[in-house]
Amino acid sequence: MNDNNKKVLACIDGAALSGAVGDYAAWLAGRVEVPLKLLNTIDHHHEMAAKTDLSGNIGLNSREHLLEDMTTLEQQQSKARLQQGKAILATAKQRAIDAGIAEPLTCLQHGGLIETLVEIQDNIRVLVIGARGKIHQDRSDQIGAKLEAMIRSLHLPVLVVYGEFKTPQNFMIAYDGSEGSEKALTMVVSSPLYKGLVCHLVCVGKKDANTLLETAANKLKTAGGIEIISASLTGKAEQALYDYQSQQSIDMMVMGAFSHSRLHDILVGSFTHKMLINSKKPLLLLR
Repeated sequence: MNDNNKKVLACIDGAALSGAVGDYAAWLAGRVEVPLKLLNTIDHHHEMAAKTDLSGNIGLNSREHLLEDMTTLEQQQSKARLQQGKAILATAKQRAIDAGIAEPLTCLQHGGLIETLVEIQDNIRVLVIGARGKIHQDRSDQIGAKLEAMIRSLHLPVLVVYGEFKTPQNFMIAYDGSEGSEKALTMVVSSPLYKGLVCHLVCVGKKDANTLLETAANKLKTAGGIEIISASLTGKAEQALYDYQSQQSIDMMVMGAFSHSRLHDILVGSFTHKMLINSKKPLLLLR
């Protein structure tokens, strides 16, 4: 599908980060000049599970009355969730309009978030989502329970938001010459998103770091309009990147994601997972 037919999609659930998710999505949509779509999903799975668990081994008449009451309660809950979803999207839409998006689209979708996104991913240019939903919104040391599984299930850029919106003036690419970082670099070169921004091209713990950085910088220069600052760092990769991000006031980190198999990540740990857990600034994962 032509990228011109795709949209920046913001997942809005009413959690504390929802406003920032919409703001970053509006910024992205304006930068790459594609429509913005706001999505809220309503998952009824847990309600059906409750209905199954509570019917129990009770008398026939009692069970029928209980199931009738539960059905009524389920209908009331569904109606409340629908109304809540519409209100969340209306607030997000007005915020996007205030940010300069002329005609933001909205979608209230029934079903699980991951399943919904997998089904429509061919229509998504960039997905924007909060690092934490309602359950973990007060836990800065945790991420959403389904966030990592969602990112693994999709093959598109995902911007993970951690805090209030700040217009990015610069970004950092974590580059090591691997296939994943090479693919991320190519995507940066081909996108208008990064024009006019300062790029910090960073390589950690590589003996041939200077050669790698020079080669990568030359590729970035072909995009034009990007100021490049190269840095070779030492130490543990994730800590070195966090430290550099803080010292240089980096607004957004860009990196390839989950380049290894699930088995590899289970055995030795996933670098992407560590970055998702510990990052404080927006993390743009390119797949």
